[in-house]
Amino acid sequence: MRVNSQQLSQNLKKGLSPIFIITGDEPLIIQECCDLVRSAAKKHGFTERELIHAEHNFDWSTLIASAGNMSLFAEKKLIELRIPGGKPGDKGSRALQEFASLVNEDLLLLLVLPKLDRSQLNSKWVKVLEQSGVLVQVWPVTIQEMPRWINQRLTSVGLSAEPEAVQILAERVEGNLLAASQEIEKLKLSCSGQEITREMMEHSVTSSARYNVFDLIDTTLSGDSAKAVKTLEGLRVEGVEAPIVLWAIAREIRTLLEVMEKLEQGQPLSRLVRLQKRQPLVQKALHRLNKKQLEGLLILARSIDISIKGGRGQQSPWTGLLELTLNFCGQRIV
Repeated sequence: MRVNSQQLSQNLKKGLSPIFIITGDEPLIIQECCDLVRSAAKKHGFTERELIHAEHNFDWSTLIASAGNMSLFAEKKLIELRIPGGKPGDKGSRALQEFASLVNEDLLLLLVLPKLDRSQLNSKWVKVLEQSGVLVQVWPVTIQEMPRWINQRLTSVGLSAEPEAVQILAERVEGNLLAASQEIEKLKLSCSGQEITREMMEHSVTSSARYNVFDLIDTTLSGDSAKAVKTLEGLRVEGVEAPIVLWAIAREIRTLLEVMEKLEQGQPLSRLVRLQKRQPLVQKALHRLNKKQLEGLLILARSIDISIKGGRGQQSPWTGLLELTLNFCGQRIV
């Protein structure tokens, strides 16, 4: 069965499937979908949870062994498997299909992957897992859809806002759902019981952290490493969450790769980068970094994501973000 993220909650009310596949590139929605599955699993008695990260050279026999390794104190077990690259390979494909034959009422698999393309969705291992479970496709929220998403989010926490106020927040967060959610939580504390006006929203967003994530992105694109490091440290000190910073940087890296590819196809930069003030920044970054270097930055970003999620033996997320920022600025290219 395939459902979208909005349908997951209703699906879980009907019962708990033994396998859930959550795929997409929106960190906030992915996180919330995982939370829904974990919460439902807990209500059904799944008291043990094991987190597995399947990185390069992962030993897939670990997954099968985990299925048979139940705690003495837990009757039911949730295995959360994350595949950052999205491709398990031949060994992983066989292991996942074998795992599907092992699932029972005491074993649940929560598989988390980035967005899968059409060929991946039609692969044998996905088809086998789908036969016993639910595949949740998380779609990105476009710039045009952002005001509606913000309105829904405001309503869910008991708030309402003028259309102009909603538009201000949509423009401010530039598609970053994590940043929008954080801003709405702040509004919930300061504006409870009253409609949020344009003036209230302007005050709220301008009084946010002095060092904001979007300043960091622009500074990093320009290659100003000293200012970028100072801005990054400001974000850390002022309590901005590491996933928000990582999301913004990784999104910019992926955007640069897409722009680079389309420029090679002959498309003009003015069409690819709509905001004129950002075009010189993008040009600087593309002049400084090649495709291999940008792909290396994405690999580094994935390792930071693992450290944020508590992967064993990983460095501090903020140490990783510092390394990523410096590499992005061209100081120490990976």
